[in-house]
Amino acid sequence: MSSVVRAGASWVSLSNLRPALGSLHAKKRVGRGQGSGYGGTSGRGHKGAKARSGNGKPKAGFEGGQTPITKRFPKKGFVNPNRKVYAAVNLDRIQHWINQGRLTSSRDEPITAKDLLLSGCVHNVHDGVKLLGDGAQFLKSPLHIVPSRASKSAIKAVEANGGSVFCQYYNPLALRDCVKGRTDRVAAAPTRRNDILWYTDWKNRGYLSQEAVEKMPLVSERWKQLSKQLLSFKAQSFNKKTAENTTPA
Repeated sequence: MSSVVRAGASWVSLSNLRPALGSLHAKKRVGRGQGSGYGGTSGRGHKGAKARSGNGKPKAGFEGGQTPITKRFPKKGFVNPNRKVYAAVNLDRIQHWINQGRLTSSRDEPITAKDLLLSGCVHNVHDGVKLLGDGAQFLKSPLHIVPSRASKSAIKAVEANGGSVFCQYYNPLALRDCVKGRTDRVAAAPTRRNDILWYTDWKNRGYLSQEAVEKMPLVSERWKQLSKQLLSFKAQSFNKKTAENTTPA
């Protein structure tokens, strides 16, 4: 039986191509008289919102004319567009990871956000990593780390144990390159006034401060130029001239 079917089948060509049965339907033509079944009101019924042109649906949040719930609820606070969420990591957790051999640090190869993420010490870098000082009494190894931010207690504990902390600025693209290990793009410099003041202050162990540029083992020439440019305002002086009040003639 199958051999008979194969013998009777013809080759597929442009001359015998046609749509499958049931795949095409006649177009619904409305407003062409009562005999078509879709004349007069064109299948929309009489009057009402659903009979009007457009999609016939109210906008999202419309409650029939009464005050919607989005307006009935009071509003408080605001959304800060410059808000940053840091992934917090404490000293005792880092020491535990070092004891397990999951993290290593040296002056030439400090711990970065990439090392913390790949080792599982943090599960998400968010907008950067912030080093906190909880569990400082458990820190036994000299720790060399480059976070985005660090607390005063963490800096004091790390340096007292022979380590070093240098806080480096990352914008979203630079942080992504750090995590992915890309080095073909130039990392962005801080542009906001608060960030410039924070990362050029040695108290915060900012990487653009003059002391950090002198002490960091791996310093690029660009960082030296940025530090010089961003700190030039401290040596500048401005003379304010008082305008003389002149009365018109």
